[in-house]
Amino acid sequence: QVTLVESGGGLVQAGGSLRLSCAASGRTSSIYAMGWFRQAPGKERHIVAAITWRGGSPYYADSVKGRFTISRENAKNTVYLQMNSLKPEDTAVYYCVAGVNVRNWNRPEEYSYWGQGTQVTVSS
Repeated sequence: QVTLVESGGGLVQAGGSLRLSCAASGRTSSIYAMGWFRQAPGKERHIVAAITWRGGSPYYADSVKGRFTISRENAKNTVYLQMNSLKPEDTAVYYCVAGVNVRNWNRPEEYSYWGQGTQVTVSS
């Protein structure tokens, strides 16, 4: 079992920045990839970014390319999401996810473990 704990959400003005953190604990050796999904009110969850634990190019949704950066710190079993140039449409609950065998970054079903979510609100 893997437990994910997110931190770093909050309220920011448009154009501002936030950094989300997600610390994994438990059977972290089983993790293949970690990432972030987000869900706005009344909408489905969508992938934001993901990264494998052993290297390789990160994956980004088109809507965040060039503005968000995902990174990992293996020694701390932690993944980060640096969010710059935030827009009101980035407002959502952001969920940290981890998967043991991810073949399609976009499918929520590929990720076995989910954090509790952290709210990000961008005001205009």
